[in-house]
Amino acid sequence: MSARPTTVFLLVLAVIVSSLGVVYAKHEGRKQFVELQALGYEKDRMDVEWGQLQLEQSTLTTQGQVEHAARSRLGMISPAPDQVMILKP
Repeated sequence: MSARPTTVFLLVLAVIVSSLGVVYAKHEGRKQFVELQALGYEKDRMDVEWGQLQLEQSTLTTQGQVEHAARSRLGMISPAPDQVMILKP
C-alpha cells in the first residue's frame, strides 16, 4: 500500500508549517526574555534611585534643615513670648 502523492504533500507541508511555528515561537520567547531582563535592570536602577530619594528627603526634612530654610529663605523668626496666644476650646 503506497501513500498518495497528495497525502505525502500535505504531510510535508504540515511538517514545514509546524517547524516554522516552532522557530517563530522560540524567537518570540527569546525576545520576550531579553525584554524581561531589560525591565528587571530598569527596576533595579529605579529601586536604587528611590532609596537615594528617600535618603535625601529624610536629610532635608530634619528639624534643623527646616528651621534653617524658614529663617534664610522665608525670613521667618520665632515669636517673642508676649506675642504668643494660647487658645482653649
